Amino acid sequence: MSSIITLPEDVDAHRDRMWRREASLRVETAADAERFIEEVGFANALTDARRAGASLFIAVCGRRDVSLPRNVQKDEECSLAWRIKDDVMRRGSLYYAKLARGRSMFVAARLIPSFAAVWGVDRKDERERLSLTAQSILRVLRREHEMATGDLRAESGVTERAVFTRSLDELQRTMKVVPQDVLYHPTFTYVWTLAEDRFPLQLKKKLKREAAFTEIARAYLAAAGLTTPGETARASGLTRPEAGIGNHRLVDEGYAVRIKRGVYQLARLS
Repeated sequence: MSSIITLPEDVDAHRDRMWRREASLRVETAADAERFIEEVGFANALTDARRAGASLFIAVCGRRDVSLPRNVQKDEECSLAWRIKDDVMRRGSLYYAKLARGRSMFVAARLIPSFAAVWGVDRKDERERLSLTAQSILRVLRREHEMATGDLRAESGVTERAVFTRSLDELQRTMKVVPQDVLYHPTFTYVWTLAEDRFPLQLKKKLKREAAFTEIARAYLAAAGLTTPGETARASGLTRPEAGIGNHRLVDEGYAVRIKRGVYQLARLS
């Protein structure tokens, strides 16, 4: 969020409602979280008020000025947000992974085609666009369909931990692989699966990139009420030119009003 531009109170009130920054609206269960993310379209998992956009952690806290504590393990709100994050991931109705810029995000099913159009890699392009180590991991998952982290590292032959982690992040960022479960006993591990197995219909749907920019910008503006210069890009992971294309198209539709350069407001709030 911008530290320079002061938002109108009606816009802040709109964000309070949409982003669940009110105690009466706070997220307390996985079902609450699913309704929240379906409404806003996409949200960070565990970020505070210093990051642009909706956040599960902020929604769990139910207030505006939220900061992550130094010791997150002992904080009740952080612990609840973490448990809800795990439950939502297991339930599988929302897309969850490390997406653009390596951020852990939730995406509503309706926006999966838009995110895939921007960041996904078609199967025919995998050899050219994915690293060799990422391809090795992907081959194993296409054969086994689900596997815990340690087993996947051993079976893929990508045994150097740092290389394996980078490759797995690459596969998440390109919407090839998602975590479907997390186990804490006897040792901590994620269980990984193919995104195409979990969300086959959404990932088969193809959109043009400009249409995808528009839908991502639409979702952000609908929840934020107004977007300041660079805010849509920071919140979504789009580049600023991509976010600009999306916002310009929303103005052309009459969905948004351009207040000044880089500032767009939801038309019904103007």
